[in-house]
Amino acid sequence: MCGIVGYIGNKNCVPILINGLKRLEYRGYDSAGIGIIENGNSSIIKNKGKVSALEERIHNMNLHAGLGIGHTRWATHGIPNEINAHPHSNSNNTLFLIHNGIIENYQTIKTGLKKLGYHFTSETDSEVLVHLIDSFLVKGYSLCKAVQLALNEVEGTYGIAVIYREEPDKIVVARKGSPLVVGLGENENFIASDVSAILAHTKQVVYLDDGELAVVSKDNFTVKTISDKEIEKEVHEISMSLEEIDKGGFPHFMLKEIMEQPESVRNSMRGRLLIDEGTSKLGGLTEVVDRLVNSKRILISACGTSWHAGLVGEYMLEHIARIPTEVEYASEFRYRNPIIDKDDTVFLISQSGETADTLAALREAKNRGALVLGICNVVGSTIARESTAGVYIHAGPEIGVASTKAFTSQLVVLSLITLLIARKKSLSAPEGREIVKELQALPDKISEILKLNDKIEELANEFKDANNFLYLGRGYNFPVALEGALKLKEISYIHAEGYPAAEMKHGPIALIDENMPVVFIAPKDSTYDKIISNIEEVRARGGKIIAIADDGDGEIDRIVDHVIKIPRTIEMLSPILNSIPLQLLAYHIAVKKGLNVDQPRNLAKSVTVE
Repeated sequence: MCGIVGYIGNKNCVPILINGLKRLEYRGYDSAGIGIIENGNSSIIKNKGKVSALEERIHNMNLHAGLGIGHTRWATHGIPNEINAHPHSNSNNTLFLIHNGIIENYQTIKTGLKKLGYHFTSETDSEVLVHLIDSFLVKGYSLCKAVQLALNEVEGTYGIAVIYREEPDKIVVARKGSPLVVGLGENENFIASDVSAILAHTKQVVYLDDGELAVVSKDNFTVKTISDKEIEKEVHEISMSLEEIDKGGFPHFMLKEIMEQPESVRNSMRGRLLIDEGTSKLGGLTEVVDRLVNSKRILISACGTSWHAGLVGEYMLEHIARIPTEVEYASEFRYRNPIIDKDDTVFLISQSGETADTLAALREAKNRGALVLGICNVVGSTIARESTAGVYIHAGPEIGVASTKAFTSQLVVLSLITLLIARKKSLSAPEGREIVKELQALPDKISEILKLNDKIEELANEFKDANNFLYLGRGYNFPVALEGALKLKEISYIHAEGYPAAEMKHGPIALIDENMPVVFIAPKDSTYDKIISNIEEVRARGGKIIAIADDGDGEIDRIVDHVIKIPRTIEMLSPILNSIPLQLLAYHIAVKKGLNVDQPRNLAKSVTVE
C-alpha cells in the first residue's frame, strides 16, 4: 500500500500521475514512483521520500507518454528505499506493476519462480507478483489472461495496476481487499485507489468490487471476474469538489478539518431530525428499522478512532435505547470465533469504508446471519456497498491522517441511531425532543469552542516538551480520554495513555509526579463528584492538571493548573464537544514540535491490510 494512480489517453501522463500522487499524499507513504510506456520505450523513475523529490528528479528528463502508472508506497515488506519502491518490473523492463495490499504466500511463489530462473532485487512481496504475471506472458498468454492466472495463485489482498510494453493500449487493474476505481473521460481513462487522485479530470467513476478485474483502454473499459465472467458496472457521479480537498488557506488539513466541525456536524444531521416527534429519520435504515429495533444485542466493530466512537455508542445504546451492546476491535473480531446469531445487529464503523480489518469483520458477521449495518464517510466505499444497509456520516473529505471531524460526525450518527431506536421502544416524545434540541445546538456550541484556539495554542507551549501524558475520564467521557491520548500519540509522538479515571488508582497513579501532565475530562454530569475526587488524588501527588470543564463551573478552578471551559450539553452528547479541545491541544503541540501533522510517520489514512 498506499496510493495508486494511472492514465491512458492522448495527453502526457507524467504531470497527471505526479499531481495524482500529490493528491494521495494524505494517505501516508515513504516512497514514490511512476512507470511509463510510449512508442516501444518504457521507463521507471522512483525514489525514497516525497512526491516533490520525484517531481524534481524528472523535471529535466523531458518525459512524455500517453500510458503510465504511479504509486506511493507505505512499507510492509522491506524497508523504505528506491529498490523497494513501486513500480516493480520484470527482468527486461517491459512489464510494470504497482500493488497495494499483502501477498501472504509470496515466499512459496518466490521459491517456485526462482526454480524457473527468475531473479529478485527487492525485499517486497509485490515484486513476486510482477514476475508471476511475466511467467504466464512468456507462455504466450495475453496480459489480461496472465494477470487472471497469476491472481488465481495468490493468497492475500491486492489492488494492482499493470501495464505491458507489448500491449500499450491498455491498463489491467484488479482488486481484492484494496480499493480501486476506474475514472471515465473523453478519449482518456484513469485508474486510482482514491477518487481524489483523479477528481481534477473526471467525476464519472466505476468502483471495482473484490474479485473483479478491469481492462482499461483510452476509449473503453471492460470489467470481469478473475475467472473471466464479464460484469456490467454502474457509473457513479462523484459529488465532492476539488475545493473540498484543498487546505483552504489553513496551514494543515488537520486544522482545517477541526475548524470545519460546526458544518460537518450540521451536515451529519441535516434532514434527519424530526423536531415535533422528537426522533430521527435515517433513510439508509428504513428497510431494516424493525429488525434493528428488535435486536436482542448490538455489536459494534471498528478500529482506532472509529473504535472509540463505538465505545461512546455503547454507552448511548445501552443507556438510552436499552439494548445490550458490545464493542469489538475489528482486528480481533473474526479470529476469536464470536458468538453471533440472526437476532443480532452488527455495526461496522469506518471513515474510509475500506478498512481491511473492519471489512473482514463485516463479512464474518454477514456469514453468520446477523443484520450488518455500515457507518462510513466515503460514498461508494466497499463497506457501504457490502453492508445490508447503513448510514453515511456526511462529514466531507477528511485528508488529515489523524481523524477529527469524522469522529464527531460518527458520534452524531450514533446519537441519531440511538434516538431512532429509543423512541420506538420506551423513550417519551418530550425526552426525545430534548435530545433533538441539544443536537441542533451542537454546531453553535462547537463554534464557541473553536474560539478557544489561541488559548489552547498557548497551553501547548507549556507542554510540548513533555514525554508522557495521561488522559482520564468517566462514563461517556472515558472513550474521549482514549481518543485524546490517541490524537497526541499519532501526531506528536508523545507517549500518552487514556484510562477510566477510577482505574488510575489501580496502577497508573504510580507514574504521577511533577513532570506528568494529566488531562481530565470533567463535565458536570452524573460522575462529576467522582472526577473531582480523582483530580484531588493527582493534585496531592504533584501532577500537572489540565481540565476540560463546563462553562460556569467555578469549583474546578481552584484544584487544577489549567482549565478549558466549554459550553454544556446533555450527557450523551458531551463527548462530541469534549473531544474538540483535545484535538486542538494535540495539533498545536505537534506543530510546536515541528512535526508533519498531516502525514505522521508510519501511519496511513486508510489501513487496507490486516
